[in-house]
Amino acid sequence: MYRRVNSGRFIGLTTFLIVVVMAIFTWVMYGMAKQVFVLSDVMLEMNGSIKSMNQAVVDMSASVNEMNGTISGMAEDIHAMSGVMASMDNSISGMTGDISTMAEALPKMNDTMLGMSASVGKMSYDLGLAAYAFSQPMSYMWGNVMPF
Repeated sequence: MYRRVNSGRFIGLTTFLIVVVMAIFTWVMYGMAKQVFVLSDVMLEMNGSIKSMNQAVVDMSASVNEMNGTISGMAEDIHAMSGVMASMDNSISGMTGDISTMAEALPKMNDTMLGMSASVGKMSYDLGLAAYAFSQPMSYMWGNVMPF
Protein backbone atom coordinates (compact mmCIF):
# COMPACT_ATOMS: atom_id res chain seq x y z
CA MET A 1 0.00 0.00 0.00
CA TYR A 2 2.89 2.31 0.65
CA ARG A 3 3.91 1.99 -2.91
CA ARG A 4 0.48 2.72 -4.14
CA VAL A 5 0.10 5.97 -2.14
CA ASN A 6 3.49 7.21 -3.22
CA SER A 7 3.00 6.30 -6.83
CA GLY A 8 3.12 9.04 -9.40
CA ARG A 9 -0.40 8.47 -10.58
CA PHE A 10 -1.96 8.78 -7.18
CA ILE A 11 -0.05 11.95 -6.34
CA GLY A 12 -0.91 13.42 -9.74
CA LEU A 13 -4.58 12.53 -9.41
CA THR A 14 -4.77 13.82 -5.86
CA THR A 15 -3.03 17.05 -6.83
CA PHE A 16 -5.38 17.44 -9.80
CA LEU A 17 -8.44 16.91 -7.58
CA ILE A 18 -7.11 19.41 -5.03
CA VAL A 19 -6.62 21.94 -7.85
CA VAL A 20 -10.16 21.26 -9.13
CA VAL A 21 -11.66 21.68 -5.63
CA MET A 22 -9.65 24.88 -5.12
CA ALA A 23 -10.78 26.17 -8.55
CA ILE A 24 -14.42 25.48 -7.65
CA PHE A 25 -13.92 27.17 -4.26
CA THR A 26 -12.28 30.18 -5.94
CA TRP A 27 -15.10 30.40 -8.50
CA VAL A 28 -17.73 30.29 -5.70
CA MET A 29 -15.86 32.94 -3.69
CA TYR A 30 -15.55 35.12 -6.83
CA GLY A 31 -19.33 34.87 -7.38
CA MET A 32 -20.02 35.76 -3.77
CA ALA A 33 -17.62 38.72 -3.96
CA LYS A 34 -19.43 39.92 -7.11
CA GLN A 35 -22.76 39.72 -5.29
CA VAL A 36 -21.32 41.65 -2.31
CA PHE A 37 -20.01 44.31 -4.74
CA VAL A 38 -23.45 44.63 -6.39
CA LEU A 39 -25.08 44.74 -2.95
CA SER A 40 -22.72 47.51 -1.81
CA ASP A 41 -23.55 49.52 -5.00
CA VAL A 42 -27.28 49.09 -4.32
CA MET A 43 -26.76 50.18 -0.70
CA LEU A 44 -24.84 53.29 -1.84
CA GLU A 45 -27.65 54.19 -4.25
CA MET A 46 -30.20 53.58 -1.51
CA ASN A 47 -28.21 55.88 0.78
CA GLY A 48 -28.39 58.65 -1.83
CA SER A 49 -32.12 58.08 -2.24
CA ILE A 50 -32.65 58.20 1.52
CA LYS A 51 -30.67 61.47 1.70
CA SER A 52 -32.81 63.07 -1.04
CA MET A 53 -35.96 61.71 0.62
CA ASN A 54 -34.80 63.20 3.93
CA GLN A 55 -34.28 66.59 2.23
CA ALA A 56 -37.76 66.34 0.70
CA VAL A 57 -39.22 65.64 4.15
CA VAL A 58 -37.33 68.63 5.61
CA ASP A 59 -38.62 70.88 2.79
CA MET A 60 -42.14 69.54 3.29
CA SER A 61 -41.88 70.24 7.02
CA ALA A 62 -40.90 73.85 6.27
CA SER A 63 -43.83 74.15 3.88
CA VAL A 64 -46.21 72.71 6.49
CA ASN A 65 -44.89 75.18 9.08
CA GLU A 66 -45.41 78.06 6.65
CA MET A 67 -48.88 76.77 5.80
CA ASN A 68 -49.67 76.51 9.53
CA GLY A 69 -48.72 80.18 9.96
CA THR A 70 -50.87 81.15 7.00
CA ILE A 71 -53.82 79.16 8.35
CA SER A 72 -53.41 80.82 11.77
CA GLY A 73 -53.45 84.25 10.14
CA MET A 74 -56.46 83.27 8.08
CA ALA A 75 -58.26 82.06 11.24
CA GLU A 76 -57.60 85.44 12.89
CA ASP A 77 -58.89 87.24 9.80
CA ILE A 78 -62.01 85.07 9.74
CA HIS A 79 -62.57 85.75 13.45
CA ALA A 80 -62.23 89.51 12.85
CA MET A 81 -64.52 89.25 9.83
CA SER A 82 -67.05 87.38 11.99
CA GLY A 83 -67.12 90.32 14.39
CA VAL A 84 -67.54 92.74 11.50
CA MET A 85 -70.32 90.57 10.07
CA ALA A 86 -72.09 90.53 13.46
CA SER A 87 -71.81 94.32 13.62
CA MET A 88 -73.07 94.58 10.05
CA ASP A 89 -75.95 92.25 10.92
CA ASN A 90 -76.89 94.51 13.82
CA SER A 91 -76.66 97.56 11.55
CA ILE A 92 -78.86 95.89 8.94
CA SER A 93 -81.37 94.94 11.65
CA GLY A 94 -81.43 98.55 12.80
CA MET A 95 -81.78 99.75 9.24
CA THR A 96 -84.66 97.31 8.70
CA GLY A 97 -86.38 98.74 11.75
CA ASP A 98 -85.82 102.29 10.47
CA ILE A 99 -87.18 101.37 7.04
CA SER A 100 -90.23 99.74 8.68
CA THR A 101 -90.83 102.91 10.70
CA MET A 102 -90.41 104.98 7.55
CA ALA A 103 -92.85 102.73 5.70
CA GLU A 104 -95.38 103.18 8.50
CA ALA A 105 -94.83 106.95 8.56
CA LEU A 106 -95.13 107.41 4.78
CA PRO A 107 -98.95 107.14 4.58
CA LYS A 108 -99.23 109.62 7.47
CA MET A 109 -96.81 111.90 5.67
CA ASN A 110 -98.93 111.61 2.51
CA ASP A 111 -102.05 112.53 4.50
CA THR A 112 -100.19 115.45 6.08
CA MET A 113 -98.97 116.63 2.66
CA LEU A 114 -102.52 116.36 1.31
CA GLY A 115 -103.82 118.39 4.24
CA MET A 116 -101.01 120.90 3.80
CA SER A 117 -101.79 121.16 0.09
CA ALA A 118 -105.44 121.82 0.91
CA SER A 119 -104.39 124.41 3.50
CA VAL A 120 -102.07 126.07 0.97
CA GLY A 121 -104.98 126.17 -1.53
CA LYS A 122 -107.26 127.75 1.08
CA MET A 123 -104.52 130.19 2.02
CA SER A 124 -104.08 131.11 -1.65
CA TYR A 125 -107.81 131.69 -1.93
CA ASP A 126 -107.77 133.83 1.24
CA LEU A 127 -104.80 135.81 -0.07
CA GLY A 128 -106.68 136.41 -3.31
CA LEU A 129 -109.66 137.71 -1.31
CA ALA A 130 -107.38 139.86 0.80
CA ALA A 131 -105.67 141.26 -2.30
CA TYR A 132 -109.07 141.98 -3.82
CA ALA A 133 -110.18 143.65 -0.58
CA PHE A 134 -107.10 145.83 -0.49
CA SER A 135 -107.20 146.71 -4.15
CA GLN A 136 -110.94 147.56 -4.25
CA PRO A 137 -112.18 148.10 -0.72
CA MET A 138 -115.47 149.78 -1.70
CA SER A 139 -116.44 147.11 -4.18
CA TYR A 140 -115.45 144.39 -1.76
CA MET A 141 -117.60 145.77 1.07
CA TRP A 142 -120.75 146.69 -0.84
CA GLY A 143 -120.54 144.32 -3.76
CA ASN A 144 -120.40 141.21 -1.60
CA VAL A 145 -122.94 140.69 1.17
CA MET A 146 -121.00 138.01 3.07
CA PRO A 147 -117.35 138.52 2.15
CA PHE A 148 -115.93 135.80 4.30
